Amino acid sequence: MNWPVLSVVTFLPLLGALLVMIMARGNGPVAKGTARWISLWTTVITFAVSLVLVRRFDASSAEFQFVEKHDWLGVASYHMGVDGISLPFVILTTALMPICILASWTSVQKRVKEYMIAFLVLETLMIGTFSALDLVLFYLFFEGGLIPMFLIIGIWGGQRRVYASFKFFLYTLAGSVLMLLAIMAMYWQAGTTDIPQLLRYGFPPGMQTWAWLAFFASFAVKMPMWPVHTWLPDAHVEAPTAGSVLLAAVLLKMGGYGFLRFSLPMFPLASHDFAPLVFTLSVVAIIYTSLVALMQEDVKKLIAYSSVAHMGYVTMGIFAATTQGVAGAVFQMISHGIVSGALFLCVGVVYDRMHTREIAFYGGLVTRMPLYAAIFMLFTMANVGLPGTSGFIGEFLSLIGTFKANIPVATFATIGVILSAAYALWLYRKMIFGTLKPALAGITDIGWREGLIFAPLVVLTILFGVAPKPVLDMSATSVANLLTGYNKAIGVKTASTPAGSVNQAHIIPVSVTR
Repeated sequence: MNWPVLSVVTFLPLLGALLVMIMARGNGPVAKGTARWISLWTTVITFAVSLVLVRRFDASSAEFQFVEKHDWLGVASYHMGVDGISLPFVILTTALMPICILASWTSVQKRVKEYMIAFLVLETLMIGTFSALDLVLFYLFFEGGLIPMFLIIGIWGGQRRVYASFKFFLYTLAGSVLMLLAIMAMYWQAGTTDIPQLLRYGFPPGMQTWAWLAFFASFAVKMPMWPVHTWLPDAHVEAPTAGSVLLAAVLLKMGGYGFLRFSLPMFPLASHDFAPLVFTLSVVAIIYTSLVALMQEDVKKLIAYSSVAHMGYVTMGIFAATTQGVAGAVFQMISHGIVSGALFLCVGVVYDRMHTREIAFYGGLVTRMPLYAAIFMLFTMANVGLPGTSGFIGEFLSLIGTFKANIPVATFATIGVILSAAYALWLYRKMIFGTLKPALAGITDIGWREGLIFAPLVVLTILFGVAPKPVLDMSATSVANLLTGYNKAIGVKTASTPAGSVNQAHIIPVSVTR
């Protein structure tokens, strides 16, 4: 391939933002329409180009593909590429963006041009985060995404939008400062910021511990893990619908991606040593936030807490460091991106009509909105992890992988499956069944534009539930390569321990070493 397809996919939205800036002048209806149409076509074309990556991707290779490397800052280079772990997230991002633009078509009426520019810039930064193969470049993309999301929440959010946007910004920035220090230390130690070279570099055990903690501070906030999750419900409640979709579907996944790209392969000894800590935090997140979700009165807050619980399965699967655990974590992140994004869109549908998110306000919607009730039911079931939906595959694989590594942790985590059914079915019963509230007498079912938004999400939720192979096969070789390196490092560590330790030949299953 002689054209830089990855750079085109990454920076095409930025070109669209520039076009919006130039062509959508003023704040009249024509300018608003121009901004919307340019943004929609930009995101659709970006998604179409990103499918070239899928078509030409060699799933049998663990190497980075579509690699582009140019001298840039001296210390850092412009180095881009994807493997089987990062490509699914790139496609998830490009696929959701047109849906977000369509979802904002009528609900956003003020400063439409600026709103569309913020979303297009955010798309470039999200794709760049998953494609960067240089630590400095990764950090710039990773942190840069804070700015447009800060503006999206702070300008187009709800009543407490300023509080929520500052809380979101400060939490995530605080964790990332430590990661920046770790990046500097890694450069001084290894003499490079090139990620493929760093993946092959063996950092000293002492340095691994501190670097792991520094990276963990950033990724744990981004996921978010308990107890640094408190910014997420506020951000979700105040963000506009499309902002909540991207926040839940893509921005949260940057933390999980960071664990897979940096923590596990670059600091394997520390990852092994800190796995019990991650397991503890994950189990607490799964059970505690599920119980908190049961007490919520706001629909968005309930779904936000459920996201924290579902990310607990992801971190648990990653640090189980088994094939099923890691593959399940990757699949769970993709599935959660589709399902949670769809749930926030479902909330947006009724919020646009009634301008409230209070659960108690709704009831009996099935009599006026049967199609909406059916769609909402599918995504609720997927969120619970019903077999036949994509939500089941990720949770099941993560639990199986964790069970191989640590039986008590997997047993406690299974309680979360029951609790998620409790809060999700309670929400569905309160909103959809029962007597129709008098205030809802004039509410209308979803229209063709909303149907167009939900159709691909419905198809993907069912398709990946019955045929998960496309996602699993895409990441399988990269996951196997990651775990081979990890197990080799753990084996070296265990083999060098005092007499009476386990024979190195039996180290590979992580359950033996733990």
